[in-house]
Amino acid sequence: MTTFKLGRRALIAAVAAVGLTGPAVAEDQVVESIHFLIPGGAGGGWDGTARGTGEALTKSGLVGTASYENMSGGGGGKAIGFLIENADSNQGTLMVNSTPIVIRSLTGVFPHNFRDLTLVSGTIGDYAAIVVGKDSPINSMDDLLAAYDADPSATAIGGGSVPGGMDHLVAAMVMEAAGKDALGVKYIPYDAGGKAMAALLSGEIAALSTGFSEAVDLANAGEVKIIGVTSEERVDAAPDAKTMKEQGIDTTFVNWRGFFAAPGLPEDKLAAYQDAIAKMYDTPEWEEVRARNGWVNIHNSGDDFKAFLEQQEQQIGDLMKKLGFL
Repeated sequence: MTTFKLGRRALIAAVAAVGLTGPAVAEDQVVESIHFLIPGGAGGGWDGTARGTGEALTKSGLVGTASYENMSGGGGGKAIGFLIENADSNQGTLMVNSTPIVIRSLTGVFPHNFRDLTLVSGTIGDYAAIVVGKDSPINSMDDLLAAYDADPSATAIGGGSVPGGMDHLVAAMVMEAAGKDALGVKYIPYDAGGKAMAALLSGEIAALSTGFSEAVDLANAGEVKIIGVTSEERVDAAPDAKTMKEQGIDTTFVNWRGFFAAPGLPEDKLAAYQDAIAKMYDTPEWEEVRARNGWVNIHNSGDDFKAFLEQQEQQIGDLMKKLGFL
């Protein structure tokens, strides 16, 4: 792959040197341009995913040019509505989204769901993790469950999202899979990661439900111990952190991020977008972006993406009904 890229770049340089005119088009270019629609503001997870993906696609030569548009509002609903209402003029647009498109559709925050869009590809993910303070006597999920059995009210789990948000749902999902009553779990929400961490270190909460990449950063800083990860297998970024399944808790969860297109997108355009994203994973440009952001490669395209979303919708919907949020 590297040899080919050097050869292509050398060829372009040679063409320039002899003064030939006309645009140089990379031999491996799949799509001429992509406009990325971002349902939130600059600096957020959606923004970083769209811009990082665009960076890798253009630098690798798979896509000629990329442009970006931030459209905040309605918890992501404004951008979804815009893409649906202006479908014909947005066939060159890919919108980034993630797990909230499932949660917010279920709760009616906005009237559309993923079925109203063209599903392109799931791209990356961030697993969830349960962590405890560095000095906590709890060292495993078995220890946490034993503490919960001994005194449920004193074994609160905190998170950085509102009740019914992702951190809460993950904590409830894990405890439910461990044979506990999800309704009995004491969940305490915090509006910022720093406040949640302070609560954990002070003993206000026994454990914290958070994203895996954030948990790894905290563990590397010596602040927490990761006692369970919601991945199928151990993740290289924290090879000593056991999965929930390893500890007899049969549940997995990933906060995916991926791309959607306007409804009615022609099949050839959809195939080209999917091809470009699939090829992106084999490029050093993507690996640089992925490693820099601590992302996990989770690629599911087309029908596989739809099946994944439907499974997550069922899982989250059942749990939210049990907890009284639906």
